[in-house]
Amino acid sequence: MVSARGVTIRPAGPADAGELAKLRHAFRIAIDPATEDDDAFLRRCGPWMEERLADPSTGWRAWVAETGAVAGAEASTARLVGHVWLRRLEKIPNPVGEVEAHAYLTNMYVEPGLRGAGVGSRLLEAALAWCREQRFGSVVLWPTERSRTLYGRAGFRDTGDVLELPLNPAHCGRAGVR
Repeated sequence: MVSARGVTIRPAGPADAGELAKLRHAFRIAIDPATEDDDAFLRRCGPWMEERLADPSTGWRAWVAETGAVAGAEASTARLVGHVWLRRLEKIPNPVGEVEAHAYLTNMYVEPGLRGAGVGSRLLEAALAWCREQRFGSVVLWPTERSRTLYGRAGFRDTGDVLELPLNPAHCGRAGVR
């Protein structure tokens, strides 16, 4: 197993979109077979990510795990090895003391060689720290079986509060929406 030493966690920016799209692809095809040509997916996903990371009003944020980054070094020496995405969920204003903003955490991925080394925990903590700063009421997610222990260590619990109605289960993938 590779050590998590030398891995930097930072907010993602629009310039990361191409590499983030490649990581998204690796994450998803490890779970379900691709139904879209790899290049077509990357041409579609990269611009989608770039647009959302460039405009905070979309409600999307992402954090990346980067290895090989050295202050003052050329950008080409760094490599993204993991990421997590978060979307702000806004509720309709209400006149009672109920929090009106929550977060949806998704697309947590760490390259297989770094799993179990603390990189995922560090990515998750960066996203959760931002959620706390924003004073969100809660964070929701759909975990994979493997990720349940990571989220449990961070304090996530199955409350039974979120209901899901799969409108087209064939398009949700094996383990639900991610």
